[in-house]
Amino acid sequence: MSKTRVPAVEGWFSMDEPPHLIGMRGKESGSVFFPPTSAVSANPDAPFEEREPTPLSRRGRVWSWTTGNYAPPAPYVSPDPFVPYVVVAVELEQEKMVVLGQLADGVPADSLRAGLEMELVLGTLYEDDENEYVVWKWRPVEAAAA
Repeated sequence: MSKTRVPAVEGWFSMDEPPHLIGMRGKESGSVFFPPTSAVSANPDAPFEEREPTPLSRRGRVWSWTTGNYAPPAPYVSPDPFVPYVVVAVELEQEKMVVLGQLADGVPADSLRAGLEMELVLGTLYEDDENEYVVWKWRPVEAAAA
């Protein structure tokens, strides 16, 4: 019996192929925000501006990265035994913002370098008896082409 793939965080990314992050864009200023936390802007130049959902770029460049060598606190569900994970900060050029996400499974951390082009993919965060909980992850574009 196959498990149902469900988003680990509802409304932050699409489950489409190809997937994309979902941000919020100010209706007047065009300012883009992520994550999509509310319909009212936090922009100090337009504090009451309405926002609407908008798809974000699927590609960007590595800005920075780090390895988590310890299990984060709840509600994060970590494997037992714990396995270190890599978090990548990817700059989306069009939106002029940096978005964090885990490094895609099977991509070695030592292959990363500042400026490396990355693309958004979906990957498993954890599973239970019924569901596979999915999040966005970052994968080098060159790995996708290989």
